[in-house]
Amino acid sequence: MNKVNYDRAMEEALALAAGKRLLLHSCCAPCSSACLERLFSRLNVTVLFYNPNLDCAEEYEKRKGEEVRFLQETGDADFLDCDYAPQDFAAIARGLEEAKEGGARCMKCFRLRLSRTAEEAKKGGYDYFATTLTLSPLKNAQAINEIGFALEREYGVRYLPTDFKKRGGYLRSIQLSKEHSLYRQNYCGCVYSKRAAEERE
Repeated sequence: MNKVNYDRAMEEALALAAGKRLLLHSCCAPCSSACLERLFSRLNVTVLFYNPNLDCAEEYEKRKGEEVRFLQETGDADFLDCDYAPQDFAAIARGLEEAKEGGARCMKCFRLRLSRTAEEAKKGGYDYFATTLTLSPLKNAQAINEIGFALEREYGVRYLPTDFKKRGGYLRSIQLSKEHSLYRQNYCGCVYSKRAAEERE
């Protein structure tokens, strides 16, 4: 099965979407930085911060605070916070505690966060929804986009395909993080990814 070029698909969609409203799920400020730089002049973007996977309230507030600060400094987008809801992640991770990073647990986590984004996009009358998750070289952009399109059909809100790591997106996020002195964590967010990061180190 041939992989879809989702970066090209995004550009094709954006050519028809000038000025439309996008609800962009963000996992953290560093990841959103390069994504917003690519989008903000073409769409009216609102950043949604819904990350129930984060391993503690302190980490959640730290990442949320950095997101808010970055948006205030750049003026790139509005902000919508869903509050910390660790019970949402615990429910989908149950029974998958030993799953490998990037496996079934992560797929359920992607779907959880994108489902909420699609739900809020429909509620708020947005034209599109998307996520910054495809910026990371460690995440499966093909799978994330497939989830996004499935949710488009479920919620009736258009999904904006992305592969933000392409065209130097990930490296640009590192550069922007340095320019804005952003807190840049070394794990995705959940207790399992933190454990995997500690084992790597």
